[in-house]
Parts: sequence; C-alpha cells; structure tokens
Amino acid sequence: MNRKPRRFFVAGINPSRFERGQLKFLAYLVPLAAVMLLPLVFIVFNAFKPLDELFLYPPRLVTTRPTLQNFTNLTATSANKAIPASRYLFNSLVSSLAVVVLNLLITSAAAYCMSKKRYKLKHMLFELNTIALMFVPVAVSIPRYFIIERLGLIDSFLSSIVPLLAMPVGLFLVKQFIDQIPNSLLEAAQIDGASDYYILARIIWPNIAPALATVAMIAFQSAWNSTEASIYYMHNEAIKTFAFYLTTLTTTGGNAYDMVGALTGAGSAASAVAGMGIAAAGTLIMLVPNLVLFIFLQSRVINTMAHSGMK
Repeated sequence: MNRKPRRFFVAGINPSRFERGQLKFLAYLVPLAAVMLLPLVFIVFNAFKPLDELFLYPPRLVTTRPTLQNFTNLTATSANKAIPASRYLFNSLVSSLAVVVLNLLITSAAAYCMSKKRYKLKHMLFELNTIALMFVPVAVSIPRYFIIERLGLIDSFLSSIVPLLAMPVGLFLVKQFIDQIPNSLLEAAQIDGASDYYILARIIWPNIAPALATVAMIAFQSAWNSTEASIYYMHNEAIKTFAFYLTTLTTTGGNAYDMVGALTGAGSAASAVAGMGIAAAGTLIMLVPNLVLFIFLQSRVINTMAHSGMK
C-alpha cells in the first residue's frame, strides 16, 4: 500500500498564504503589537483633541470633536516667540535630505572600495568600522564636539549634517551586498573601458537597491530625530531643527509653557495640560515621515536584513 507523502510548508520571510502553523506566532505578536501601537493611538487622538477634552477626568481616548487647533497653535510661534515652528521644520527637512543623499554617495563608494579594490590596510579599516558599530553616538560626543569646533562649524547649519555622514552600520550592510556581485561582471565592464564611476552608477547601485533603501531609511531617521547639533553646536535659533523645538514643548518650565498659556488663555497649571495637545501634534508631525518612508521601503529593508550576511 502506497502512502501519500506528507507535504511540509516552510514559511518564508513573507509567506504568500496563511497556514495553521502561523497561529502560534500570531498569539505572541498580536498582543505585542497592540501594546506597541497603544502609545501611537494615544498620540494621534490627543493631537486632534480640543482643549476642553484634554481636561476630562477620567481621560477619554477617542475624541468626539476633532480639531486642528493644536496644529495651529504649534505653528503660531516658537518657544522664544520670534521664530515660527515652520522654520524648525524646514531646517529638519533640508538637513535630513542632505544627510540621506550624502550618506548614499559616501557609503556606496566606500563599500565598493572595501569590497572590490585591493590596497594595504583594507581589512584593518573594515575591522575598525565593525568595532565602531559597538559605540553609541553619545559615547563619542566629546571628541565629536572638538572635531566640530576645530572645523569651525560651531553655530553653523553644517554641524547638523557632517556628524551624521559617518554611518558604520550602513557601510557594513552595503559591503555585504557588493560582495555578492561577481568580480567577472566588473572585470568585463573594465575591459570595455568603463570607469569606476560608471561601474558604481550602472552596475553596483542597481544591484544593491535593497541595501541603499535601508541606508536611506536609517540615515533619514538619524537626521530627522537628532537633537545633538541643536543642543551642543548651535546657538542661533534660526538654524535649529524641529526635533529640538519639540523638546521645548515636552519639558516643564521655560518659555514653551508661557507660549502655551498665551495661545490658549490658560493659567500656569492648565498650560501643562494644554501643552499635551500641542506636543502630541508635534510628535505626530515627527512620526509621519518615518512611518511613510518605512511603508514604502519595508520590503527592501526586510530583504536587506535577511540577506546581508549571505555570500
């Protein structure tokens, strides 16, 4: 009697259909996702709550009368009552886009040299880059400040761009992808007279698109959420970023709460509650670009994380 062979399904990174074996994963992931999404839902509803609903006790999650007043108050004036919040937002957009573009160019060119070129100290340089992965930015904040000072970038808009151009994790990921490109393909292009710039633009970049998408997302998030330059390197309010401006709304005391009281007509105690709505509106503005970018690039990012260690 011939037995029908049993079929086994191996779930991939992005399975095309639902299998019963996935239920055990959903049992863990759905509650975890709910806990992670609850603060985001709270921020979204608070951003659209009118002032009177912010004072409700017990607090209510869903607003019955959504309004854009918090966004209007946010953009009315800044904490120092001189520079509009739109100026901070513009600074963040410009610096973030500059960091993304320059990071893609520098990281891909450096990874190409480390992967396909032969020169002395090549392996040592890559090992130093790997060691740099263990250091968080705050660990090198003091030497970074001295470098920025010696370069004459104190109180300069470039101080929000230059420190973020060194991205060890981006170099590591891109190099792993370039290692997978056959040397014979590059050698054939060189025989045909292709320069390194042509090879990088026409052969390397199209074949490492998932890695470049990942680097772009990491670079954008690092620049968009960064407050280091605005706090340590800048004194001129006109060149500071929106992330820094948001910290003035979420810290007690100072001019930020005076601004909230002036806009809402609330007292000092009520200004703190009223400021929650304005801070939620600012947090939502900070969240949206990261969320949109990840939605568009998520498939490429997952592909990068899955294959960056393969040879």
